[in-house]
Amino acid sequence: MSHFRLITAILLVACAATGLKAQDYPDAAPQMVIETPDGNEENQTYSGSAPIIAHFTSNPVNVGDYTARYEWHVYKAGEPDNPYLVRYDRDFDYTFMQSGTSYIKLYITFSLPNDTIQYELNDPFSVTASESVLNVPNAFSPNGDGQNDVFRVKEDYRSIVEFHGYIFNRWGKKLFEWKDITQGWDGKHNGRDVADGVYYCRIDAKGADGRIYKIRKAVTLLRGYLSEQGDTRMIGN
Repeated sequence: MSHFRLITAILLVACAATGLKAQDYPDAAPQMVIETPDGNEENQTYSGSAPIIAHFTSNPVNVGDYTARYEWHVYKAGEPDNPYLVRYDRDFDYTFMQSGTSYIKLYITFSLPNDTIQYELNDPFSVTASESVLNVPNAFSPNGDGQNDVFRVKEDYRSIVEFHGYIFNRWGKKLFEWKDITQGWDGKHNGRDVADGVYYCRIDAKGADGRIYKIRKAVTLLRGYLSEQGDTRMIGN
């Protein structure tokens, strides 16, 4: 995973004179850890729905008296010489908000007054954010049967980086709003159940691929729809 280039030719002679072994050279074991709904995941590559929160650590070893200079490059496929992000920290965190594949490469310069060793991560990390998807059901049944009790976007959503939803009654009064795409409306207003009927949903969202969503649609609340009558999750299909 690592690659060294000895800049000072006399370094090998110096190592022989001082007894420095090859395994004592500065090295690094970089890691990428991704935050996922199921917990943190360490891997060389990752594909998923944006936003993707990633943590990168350089993990240098055998640094000794060397001074280390870190340089992380984040770039798109085919553009290794044109990174869209350069960080000079030992470790860094980044949230990938755009669809497509990004590659992450680490360079380290280990320096002494008369010696320099270059480290390069030859096999870069990669993070792929999917194209955006956003679908909304037509109805829900908040009757406490555990089936479709909350009006929310369908579970197949992907790479939505901005989201704002609203629910209105037929007279245009706002009953509910939410900004967390994983949440939704439970059919209540001021803590009380609203009546069965038709309400209106407005959703403004943005995908990681730049797509703008402006969803305006009627939503039917069917509190009397019991689970034994059928699977209410099919209503919105």
